[in-house]
Amino acid sequence: MHFYGTERVNEQGHLEIGGVDTVELAAEYGTPLYVYDVTLIRERARGFKQTFEELGVTAQVAYASKAFSSIAMIQLAEEEGLSLDVVSGGELYTALKAEFPVERIHFHGNNKSEEELIMALETNVGCIVVDNFSELELLETLCRNRNQKVNILLRVTPGIEAHTHDYILTGQEDSKFGFDLLNGQAEHALKTALSSQNITVLGIHCHIGSQIFQTTGFILAAQKILGQLEAWYEAFDYQPKVLNLGGGFGIRYTKEDEPLPPAYYVEEIVKEVQNHINQSRLMMPEIWIEPGRSLVGDAGITLYKVGSEKDVPQVRKYLAVDGGMSDNIRPALYEAKYEAVLANRPLDPVEETVAIAGKCCESGDMLIWDLPLPKSGRGDLLAVFCTGAYGYSMANNYNRIPKPAVVFTENAESRLVIKRETYEDLVRYDLALQEVSTK
Repeated sequence: MHFYGTERVNEQGHLEIGGVDTVELAAEYGTPLYVYDVTLIRERARGFKQTFEELGVTAQVAYASKAFSSIAMIQLAEEEGLSLDVVSGGELYTALKAEFPVERIHFHGNNKSEEELIMALETNVGCIVVDNFSELELLETLCRNRNQKVNILLRVTPGIEAHTHDYILTGQEDSKFGFDLLNGQAEHALKTALSSQNITVLGIHCHIGSQIFQTTGFILAAQKILGQLEAWYEAFDYQPKVLNLGGGFGIRYTKEDEPLPPAYYVEEIVKEVQNHINQSRLMMPEIWIEPGRSLVGDAGITLYKVGSEKDVPQVRKYLAVDGGMSDNIRPALYEAKYEAVLANRPLDPVEETVAIAGKCCESGDMLIWDLPLPKSGRGDLLAVFCTGAYGYSMANNYNRIPKPAVVFTENAESRLVIKRETYEDLVRYDLALQEVSTK
């Protein structure tokens, strides 16, 4: 049994998180329920920032809010002095509602609409990460028409394939993201942006993937980009103020995962950049990173109530829970693996191996295939670990299932930060085929 952050078994023999009994949380807020350990999120944020400070490097640690975006989460990021990575108008709007400092917002995305770019310009976000030529052209037109200047980073793909799942690779040559570094697209984009009177190229951005357990990919990406920056300095007298090497730092989901300490990623990245800079004519840039999963992933659990069961003799036993791919689509999407315990009886001896099925009408709605558990059944409370990233963010209303509530726990107190959807919420924006007669 592997616990994260403040998770422990309390005197009642129940799983506890943030000093709060999960059985009491389920009784108060219902299930399914996302629960976050705020203390662990704070520790991770401070760990990233402190490492840069100890290394004497000017940096920004931007929370990649796609991992989990809500007003309370953005406010927590602000409390910890983080910057913020948003990838849509909706994420930007959430940040604005949370009153996050706009100068620390970085606006990403491979297909920003004209409306989203105008929104970013009107709110004066800190920078826009430009992903392609059509966006660069549109942004130039908008800035010229508005007589407005904007700071940008150019996102490049350095041709690095990180050791991760194909669906979450982003830095390889054949990618929907960024300007390719190898075929000259990135250089052409830089020349185009530098010729603009309205655009300031703060620097270069890359992101090579997610759930990465090694530093090799980050080091190779830094080497390729810094080598290209030397050539651009000679050709265009261009010195970047910022080098953003993205995120993707892995976390432990199961015993097979062996992530590095977050500080180690930072140390290795900084060491590589400093070594290269010391041997070149380039000035040391600010280093930006974008942790998302590594800030919130293992700080979150999902609580489910066990319902029906099904025994298939000599095959397996299924236990169904009151959620599934509607609140955690990752197992169905890319075979993500999880560990779990009975929150109400975590220390009981293991007696069986079961498959945890969701309640959605899909054969693929399976959360965990082979989970060792005590003898269990209807009414037990299952806690699935490490659901803090891309759980609520990717939640959906398939089968018209309402989205769960979200609770923050810290210092033995819980706080509801997202209300549970109701059936009325599900039909709030539905329109009738025809007007219903009131006669």
